[in-house]
Formats: sequence, C-alpha cells, structure tokens
Amino acid sequence: MSPLHDAVQQAFGTTGPLAQAESGYTEREVQSRMARAVAEAIDARGTLVAEAGTGVGKTFAYLVPTLLSGARALISTATKSLQDQLYLRDLPRLRHALALPTTVALLKGRASYLCTHRMKQARHTIDAGDRWATRTLAKIESWAQVTVAGDLAEIDGLDERSSVIPLVTSTRENCLGSDCPDYRSCHVIKARRDAMAADVVVVNHHLFFADMSLRESGVAELLPSVEVAVFDEAHQLADAGVAFLGTTLSSGQLLDTARDMLAIGLQQARGLAPWQDLTAACDRAARELRLACIGASGADGAPRAVRGSMKLRWDERAEQPPFGAALVQAAAACTAAHAALDTVSELSPDFAKLADRMATLHELTQRFADKALPGQVRWIDITANQCRLVESPLDIRDALREQMAAAPKAWIFTSATLGEDDRLSWFTEPAGLTEATTLRVGSPFDYAAHARLYVPSSFPKPNEPDHAVAVGHLAARCARTLGGRTFVLTTTLRALQTIGEQLRAEFEAAGDEMAVLIQGQLPKRQLMQMFLTQPRSVLVGSQTFWEGIDVPGDALQCVVIDKLPFPPPNDPLVEARVKRLEAEGRNAFSDYFLAEAAMSLKQGAGRLIRSETDRGLLVVCDPRLTAMNYGKRLRGALPDMPRLDDEAEATAWLAMLAADR
Repeated sequence: MSPLHDAVQQAFGTTGPLAQAESGYTEREVQSRMARAVAEAIDARGTLVAEAGTGVGKTFAYLVPTLLSGARALISTATKSLQDQLYLRDLPRLRHALALPTTVALLKGRASYLCTHRMKQARHTIDAGDRWATRTLAKIESWAQVTVAGDLAEIDGLDERSSVIPLVTSTRENCLGSDCPDYRSCHVIKARRDAMAADVVVVNHHLFFADMSLRESGVAELLPSVEVAVFDEAHQLADAGVAFLGTTLSSGQLLDTARDMLAIGLQQARGLAPWQDLTAACDRAARELRLACIGASGADGAPRAVRGSMKLRWDERAEQPPFGAALVQAAAACTAAHAALDTVSELSPDFAKLADRMATLHELTQRFADKALPGQVRWIDITANQCRLVESPLDIRDALREQMAAAPKAWIFTSATLGEDDRLSWFTEPAGLTEATTLRVGSPFDYAAHARLYVPSSFPKPNEPDHAVAVGHLAARCARTLGGRTFVLTTTLRALQTIGEQLRAEFEAAGDEMAVLIQGQLPKRQLMQMFLTQPRSVLVGSQTFWEGIDVPGDALQCVVIDKLPFPPPNDPLVEARVKRLEAEGRNAFSDYFLAEAAMSLKQGAGRLIRSETDRGLLVVCDPRLTAMNYGKRLRGALPDMPRLDDEAEATAWLAMLAADR
C-alpha cells in the first residue's frame, strides 16, 4: 500500500483526524472504500468512474485523498450552489481537520462577477421607467463599493433572473480585455489570478467546457498544471458539454449587441452614424428571425403563441422561405452595423469590440445558412422572448478524450447516478471512458425498513387524456393523509400545470388548508423555502426539481412521479442519437430510451430518503413499471424497497408516518 493509501485509511478511521474534528463522526465502510479507490487513481494517474449512492459521503471521499496527496487539483461541479458549498464549507472544514496549509480558490464564469465598466454604462442603458431595475442597479452599485471578490452571489435577495445582471456583467463578446479602463481592478481577472496561484481550484462543468471550446475562461491555463481533476455531479457532464461545445446564434445576441451599440454610440459618437436606425434594423431582424422560427398557425397566418419553451427539428423551419429570408435580413443588419462601427473604432475600445461582435454575428448567420458540419446536429429553441439556432456534437467523447490525452493526470468522475450495470455504461460510453476503472458503492440507508414503493395498477395510461388529472387526484389523497410534505415530479410542463391546477381545485373544494407550490410561479429557492416553512404544502415541479434538491427529515415524506421519464422521441438531439445507434446495429429502445429513463427515475426517487432516519413513500403513477417486461429493469435502478399492492396499503403507510411525527 502507498503512503497516500495509508494516510486515507487513517483519516477515515475511528481515531483519525476526521473523528477528532467532528463530534458526530461515524466511520462508513462505503465512504472509506470509495476514498481508497480515489487514492489509487491519484497514485496511478488513472481514471476512476465512481457511483456513490445517497448517504455515502462522496464529497469527503474524493476531497480527503485529493488534499492528502498534496497534488494540484481542479474540482468541477454541475451547479454554482455546490461550488459555493465546497469552497465555503467542505474544503475549509477538511483543511482544518487534516491540518493542511492547502490554498483554495473559487472560479466561476463571467456572468457571476460584476463588471464595473459595464455597471457605469448601465445607468445610460437601463429603462428609467423600470423601478425594479433601477432599484436593483442601485443595490448593486452600493455593494460594488465594498465587495472584494465581486461575486454577485454575495448580494442577498438578488434574483438570478434579473434583467439587470446582463447589464453589469461581461461576456466574452463584450469584454474589452486589457483595453478596459477598469482592467486593473477587474474581478474576473483577479479570480483567474487567484486560481492560478491556488493548490485547489473549484470550477463548474459549464466553465470547463466553455474553456475547451473558447480557451477563454482561465481553465485552459490552469489544466496543464493540474495533477488531479475531479468531476462531481458527473451525470450532468454530458449535457453541459453538448451545450457549450456547440455553436449558437440567438435573436437575444442580436438584440443585446444592438442595445449596447445604441447606448455607446449615443454616449461617445453621437451624430457620427445613424445609431438609432442601425439599432432598429437589428431589432427588426431579430424579431423576424424569431417569427420565422415560430412559424405561422391558422388560416390567417398569425404566429403561434409560445408558452414555456419549444424545441424544433432543424428541417421543420430551415427549408421554408421565411427562415432563409430572415437569416439574410439579419446578415444585412449586422453588415451595416459593422460598417458604421468600423468607421469609429479608433475612438474607443468599446467600438472596436462592438465591431468584432457584429462581425461574429454575421459569420454565424452565414454558418447557419449553410449545411451542418459532419457529426453535428442542429435544432431550434424557442421561448416567449427569443429563438436560438443551435449546432452541437452528439456527445462529449471526442472533446474529453482530447483533454485527457493532453497531459497525464488522475481523472475522477463521480455522482449518485451513473449507470445500471457495473461498467456504468450509461455514463462511460457517451463520455468515451469505457476503459476507465469503475466502482459502485450503494447507499448505506435502510430502504427496506424506511421506504415503500407504490405503483397503482388500475390507473389511466400515460398517453390517455385523463392521466394527469388522475395523478392530481392521487397526489391530493396522499398529501391529505400525510398533512402535506409531498413532492409531485412531472415529466412535462403541460402535466405540471394540469396537476397543479387539479390539486388546488381539490383542496379548495374540500376546504383543506393546503398550499400548492408550482414551479415557475416563484424562483426555485423561494419555492423551496416556502415548502420547508409550510409543512402543509405540496410542491409540483418538473425537470429542475428531479435532482439537486435535499430535504432531509420529515419535511418531505412522499414523492409522486407522474410517469416513467423516457426522453421525448421527437427531440432533435434524441433523434440524432437514435439514428446513430441504429446505424451501429444496436437497439435504441434498450440501449438509449430505457437507460435514460432508469437514470432519471433514479434521480427523482433520490429526493425521498436523504438521511439515516428519513422515511417515506415513492409513488410512480405509471402501470408500465409493473406490467411491462422492461419494468423489472427500471425497478432495478431504484433502491431496494418493499412494494405495496394497493392504495389502502399506501394510505396506511402514510398514516403511520404522520402518526409517528
């Protein structure tokens, strides 16, 4: 055994430094086993893919060997909240417990840091009649006087959806770099400088992949000097990579660039170009592009209404004349704006950067007017506010292999859900990691004693029109028995609304004082706070609530899933992956649809039991889980919990949980 292996073994022992530093410390065999596997990968500069069930303590299992190795390390997570948890809580605790002088830095994307230069411009850009925006800007300006890191997460109550944030932060496109008058005090540059000097740097997956494609975020300079790279929440790595390794042209990009051009043009070069006319042309082009993407509906040719978001196949729009005409119009608007900006580019760095942005947008219009590159898939995203043209790779295997071949280091990938087999194929295949060492350590929680699974057999099929209403009825009965404390997880936004409305109607008709909290009505964090402070409540959430939600204790004792979470077959990315599998002679249903459903089901079910003492009921309102042959495979992805045969047994279990509180 190596010195690192011995040090890790001692650290997790009953008399080790962790036990001495934490009064409630309990040695967990599964945690120690994973930590030893991480130590072996670090020693061998190898690759480890480790699935660790809820309660294993995987964060300490990879942090302890990483810190004890003394190696320079990069730790990447899927979310900013876990980044903050690692940086502000976990790493300081371990550094203290292990008595190590390790230096740690936190590095986020540009959109997380205040840009003081753009903040000064925001006063001229913001709509004076928008009182909320004006107040938010004033709050940011006041905080800017005292902040050291410039991380907007420091501001209490700042809504991450605020329209002011893009005005006071920079992007790769609008950053002036060393030409910026505030360059010396730039928070982004300071964060990157701190990262380059630190022993351990905490980043997120989006930043990692953005750097792979753009070489812009600071990670590119960091990676060659790193000896250990750890990816927590690795199940989200592929989605993050596909999103950031692709190419995007959006109506929002055109509008934002035009808005900046108008503000800076009127401030610094009034009268030297027709800024308002040029901006109006860009605005019209952005609007026409979005309308061409939405398409007409009905005999009058009026554009269809967009609620939430839509994803369209490329060939649904690309071959239609309005779409091609809209791209030509956008190209012409960008060309005219670029010509005007080029004539004043020597007046200030702002104009030179704006000219580059317009040139890039013009190049993108040309790219999307041509055919997609080999191995890429295209689609169109539409929301109520904008459209996005996207060209993306099907997976991350080529990009990840290129990174891993560049410099030898230990690569650790971990999550609670990475596959259904010992090879963790769901994750390792699309990531190109089939040769990696794999490890599966199950949850130490006693699901057999503390949890139950109920699948109603006499229930409408998921494709029947009354299915969502029936889910609402059943969820209401469960919540009423339990006194709230219930999550309803839906696979679509349409079902989310139907089930939420049904729950409200049912509680109101019966005179129940039960709050129904529906995703989208308030920010996610606020909804969760309300759920925790109001026990008599039901939270209805779609994809964003299937993972990353931690509600230990009796605040959550029932999770209702509306149907098996198969990927939508008409999604362009799904279609392209299915075609590739079929071309390889493989079974797309077994190798893709079932595998994806198993992982999503595992994620959703994982919301139920979050500690050793938690107890609860998982309800899956889809008879296919027990009636179809493939149901056995999907049930195998769930923790091993007893199955209840009928609603009477389910109600009795919930009543017992309510009585025991």
